[in-house]
Amino acid sequence: MLCAFLCFISGVAYSQSAASTKFVDGARLTIVGKAFPASFPFHRVDTAVYKGMSKSENQQARCSAGLAILFKTNSAYIKVLPSYKWTYKKDNMTGIAAAGFDLYIKKGNRWEFAGNGVSPERDKEITLVSEMDAAPKECLLYLPIYSELKGLKIGVEDGATIAAIPNPFKIKTVVFGSSYTQGISASRPGMSYPMQLQRNFNLDVCNLGFSGNSKLQPYFAKMLAAVKADVIVLDAFSNPGAELISERLPLFLDVVARSHKDIPVVFVETIYRGNADFNNKIREFESQKRNIAKALMKELIQKYPNVYFIDSPLPESVSHDTTADGIHPSDLGYFTWSQNLGKKLMEILKKQAAH
Repeated sequence: MLCAFLCFISGVAYSQSAASTKFVDGARLTIVGKAFPASFPFHRVDTAVYKGMSKSENQQARCSAGLAILFKTNSAYIKVLPSYKWTYKKDNMTGIAAAGFDLYIKKGNRWEFAGNGVSPERDKEITLVSEMDAAPKECLLYLPIYSELKGLKIGVEDGATIAAIPNPFKIKTVVFGSSYTQGISASRPGMSYPMQLQRNFNLDVCNLGFSGNSKLQPYFAKMLAAVKADVIVLDAFSNPGAELISERLPLFLDVVARSHKDIPVVFVETIYRGNADFNNKIREFESQKRNIAKALMKELIQKYPNVYFIDSPLPESVSHDTTADGIHPSDLGYFTWSQNLGKKLMEILKKQAAH
């Protein structure tokens, strides 16, 4: 009785003891969000194949940002048992976002939030949701934004079923960019703007965010040229300054656009930063790069019929009040970004399909 009571007050049902849980290898279920095949299941990019990246870029390529596991189960609870190679800790990220897990369950035609979690002690099991009924449930489990996994097991009741389900998302959408794209300052892995775009617009989104390192490098252009996608979206102007944009953009765009003549290649304006309100130096730096990007894109979209430029994904009036750390949006900011970008993407895809 005492054991059952203690288990109850801890929020874990008595039937959910370690002995009654069976774990399956997450890599054997359906993994979505991969722009490329990779030799290791939880890496976004195979760094043995794509060369030229710096040490920090290689490390980010092995993060699991945007990757998710799809499965169906009738278990009353869902656990995860991760093992990490390394985890990221910084004040502008929650532990759940950096190293934790974010679970959604299909309800009607929508993916609804079901639970999340992270363990203060690494490589320990985490209960994401419990006390559910026995109906079969389709699950979407987002992996950490800024950590490298060595392995991941998913735990369900010993007598329950768990099986992979097909990828339900359509239109492979590769989103490349900065820390905004990777999801810095989102409260949990499913709240970055690319992942909100995935759920709310049913897009098969692949997140290629490289925090602080998206600077129109030639090797990133070659990487994007090699990807197979239905649409490519580029948050390309958030990290480089005006001089770097002016120097690198024409060649970068040419490499990507010439390799993808039959799909939309969509560049997105960088957002207004909240820390520019009273800092004259930051405001001037940000203004200069937005102006040069707009001017160059106005010329370049005339040269390439499949290249588009979307401005103001997060309007300045909104970004003032949705900044989490002066630079990155909160969940609300990322929601607004995803809604504005998603609607414009749908218009572009409709236009492209009509030709």
